[in-house]
Amino acid sequence: MSSNSNSNSGRRRPALLVLDLINEIVHPDGKYAADGYFAQARDRSVLERTAEAIARARAADIPVIYVVVGFSADYTEWPAGSPVFEKARADGRLKLGTWATQVHDALAPEPGEPVVAKHRISPFHGTNLELLLRTREIDTLLLTGVSTELVVLTTAQAGHDLDFRVQVLEDATLAGDAEIHAAALKVLSRIATVTTVEGALPSTG
Repeated sequence: MSSNSNSNSGRRRPALLVLDLINEIVHPDGKYAADGYFAQARDRSVLERTAEAIARARAADIPVIYVVVGFSADYTEWPAGSPVFEKARADGRLKLGTWATQVHDALAPEPGEPVVAKHRISPFHGTNLELLLRTREIDTLLLTGVSTELVVLTTAQAGHDLDFRVQVLEDATLAGDAEIHAAALKVLSRIATVTTVEGALPSTG
């Protein structure tokens, strides 16, 4: 899907990506809750905003694609040298197929909606995400998720270089604290459109 084909098509074909909004990170019982993610999600109503984005996308027949980060039970894919994932193996975090890596109940996928499992920050690394997007003829990525400075930024950068238009739904994204979130949005504004749920998915009701 080239930039030329996007411009010739005359209309946007978006998909909503729900990035790493899993129990381990945004549920109060998750092992990353103490790192500020649960508090930020609660205080900024991020789960509620994301649920609204999902509902609006479904109503408009916009594909919703979920991405969850995690590792096999034996941590075969675990990157030993990563400061991001260094805690995971030590205390059994982010095990795929467990409650920890399930999408939060407030955002649960419907039957048929893809759930892409990844083992690194980028949802494109070692996954079939690009194939899912290309086969649906998607040209625009609407990003929600956690955290703003990691998966959201990385997805925006990769999406940009793969010739997708990228929109970041600011009120449906979060970092571990407000300062990091704001700094990440400043960087994201260089490569993507920073907007809101209402801005990207206006209500038709």
